[in-house]
Amino acid sequence: MSVLIKNGRVVTAESDYLGDIYIENESIVAIGKDLPYKADKTINAKDKLVFPGGIDPHVHLDMPFMGTSSSDDYTSGTRAALFGGTTMVIDFILQTQGDTLKNALKAWQKRAKDKAIGDYSYHMAVTDFNPKVAKEVVSMIEKEGITSFKTFMAYKGALMIDDGQMMQLMKVVKENGGLVTVHATNGDMIDSLIAKNRKAGNMKPIYHYLSQPEVTEAEASARFTDMLDYTGCPGYIVHMTCEGALNAVRKSTMRNQKVFVETCTQYLTLDASLYKRDDGAKWVMSPPLREKKDQTSLWSGINQGLIQVIGTDHCPFTWEQKQMGKNDFSKIPNGHPAIEHRMELLFSEGVRKGKISLSKYVELTSTNAAKIFGMYPKKGTIAIGADADLVIFNPTKKQTLSKKSHHMNVDYSSYEGFKVTGKTETVLLRGQVAIEDNKCLLKPGYGQFVKRGKTSSYV
Repeated sequence: MSVLIKNGRVVTAESDYLGDIYIENESIVAIGKDLPYKADKTINAKDKLVFPGGIDPHVHLDMPFMGTSSSDDYTSGTRAALFGGTTMVIDFILQTQGDTLKNALKAWQKRAKDKAIGDYSYHMAVTDFNPKVAKEVVSMIEKEGITSFKTFMAYKGALMIDDGQMMQLMKVVKENGGLVTVHATNGDMIDSLIAKNRKAGNMKPIYHYLSQPEVTEAEASARFTDMLDYTGCPGYIVHMTCEGALNAVRKSTMRNQKVFVETCTQYLTLDASLYKRDDGAKWVMSPPLREKKDQTSLWSGINQGLIQVIGTDHCPFTWEQKQMGKNDFSKIPNGHPAIEHRMELLFSEGVRKGKISLSKYVELTSTNAAKIFGMYPKKGTIAIGADADLVIFNPTKKQTLSKKSHHMNVDYSSYEGFKVTGKTETVLLRGQVAIEDNKCLLKPGYGQFVKRGKTSSYV
């Protein structure tokens, strides 16, 4: 199939121009003005923006957690992502402590097989590091194309590894061209505060937030940067939320260190006052929402080059699932629905309000993730030979976010009534029209696993 996109304003991380894009099969073949090609399908993108397909490097689809599973599977989750302009996601495989990475990979491959509509890849969460797992890490990088390894500094007894294991993992990953990512919160401090609040009878959702104060994230982020500095391993902090954690990374630059940082749309747009509401459980996630001053710091960190990526940490649970913690905040499944709204929210709150440029927007939503995680220039840009993953975006269309109109498999919206300007209208995935006229035209199974190359230490 061939597609010709005409008269669009084409925006990449490096450029911004009016032009046409000609696509054959899965790839971009030509870019220019008034291209002479005839195509099977022509799309007029006049007065529209054309971006590279979004890459969300932080999602949890069909993930077992806290006695239940996240409510979006690979079909509903990647479909919702496409509606929002995200053509590829990176999910997290969770190693079961005492088991192998290989078995964990098989379990997640089974979850995705014949179900994904959008493209996807994996991070491998290492929860039990030992000499056998060290050999598996090398195999994951060399044979499976999984080159990023998630670690947890919290969730003791389930996901957490200690600092000694962390450093040993870093050494192996560094030697083989990979990257270590981290959930950077001090699990021991958090567990102590949770126990203290439960003992005092403090069971409302607000105590989830109060059991994870800023210092727990700031301390862990600083400790992680120190271990990276000692081992020389490339590192990436996921879902950063607060000024203290950002300052830990800022301080690391004084020794000429580079640490990649991701934040999420919720930390840029929502704050901890929501936990005081009767339905505050909807926003229980880890790390929790923070204060207004932290939003200011994160936006500044983006423009200072300290934050390179915006993800979602999409991990939805229905309201019934959230009620597992009705009388005890520590039993509320952690996570919220966000995969569909990332591109539109960031455009409305960032570009439209003058906080970031259009090219910075593309960096944050697509290009930097492609570079860091070993997919560029196949993904993350608009260039000849790249995958034809494209978003045609109406920059002036207004909409109101609501559970009534979203496509995520969850019965509430974290952004109910949120007014945004800008809407994803047409999406192409590897040359096929995926979203058009508010319909998904692709079937489960079209999404492909993306085998990734060695990770980058710079963007």
